[in-house]
Amino acid sequence: MKFKPSFWVFLLVGYSLLGQVKIAKVKYQGGGDWYANKTSLPNLIAYSNQMIKLGISPTPETVELASSSLFRYPFIHLTGHGNVSFTNDEIQNLRTYLIGGGFLHIDDNYGLDVSIRREMKKVFPELSFVELPFSHPIYHQKFDFSAGLPKIHEHDGKPAQGFGLIYKGRLLCFYSYETDLGNGWEDPETYNDPQEKRELALKMGANILQYAFMHP
Repeated sequence: MKFKPSFWVFLLVGYSLLGQVKIAKVKYQGGGDWYANKTSLPNLIAYSNQMIKLGISPTPETVELASSSLFRYPFIHLTGHGNVSFTNDEIQNLRTYLIGGGFLHIDDNYGLDVSIRREMKKVFPELSFVELPFSHPIYHQKFDFSAGLPKIHEHDGKPAQGFGLIYKGRLLCFYSYETDLGNGWEDPETYNDPQEKRELALKMGANILQYAFMHP
C-alpha cells in the first residue's frame, strides 16, 4: 500500500479540521523496551496542541510495522534502550510507508544506536544517516534551536546529535541521538528535571511534529 505525499496533505488537513490526527508508538521485536517513556508522547501531544494547534488526538496509539494500520498515522515514534529487530515484512512495509509520505522519529533512549542503524540500513540499503546541519528547518519551526538538539540527559559525555535519512531530497526519518528528548517529555516527577530542560525537550519535540506534518 503506497500513498503519495498529496494523500498525506489531504489526510492531515481533513483530520486537523476534525481534531482527529493520530500518531503512534512503534512496537518492535528484538528485546528492547519499545514501551519506554509511557507519559512522553501524551505530554508532547498536549504541549504541541496547545502551542502550535496541531489537532492531534490526545492518546497515542501503538502500531507494529508489518501491519496495514501503519498507514493510518502520518507520524510514528520509536524509542527504547535495547535491541531492535525488523522482520522482512516489517522492512518492506516501513519502506513503503516512509517513501509514501510517512515520517519516523527515532529517539535513542540510550543503547539503541547499534541495532537501529543496522535495521534501518535494511530498510534503506542505499541510504546512510547523515548529521543534519543546525540550519536545517527541523530546528527552526515554531521554536528556534540555533545550536541543534538540546542536551536533556547525560550518558557518555557525547554531544546531542540529530541524524536524518534523506530520500530524493525529503527527510523521512529523524534520529535524535545522545539527547533523551523522550525523557524530557515525561511527567515532571519521573526524572525531576529542571523545568527549563523539560521545556527545551518539549519545544524540540513540537518542532519535529510540525516539520513532519508540513513536509509529507
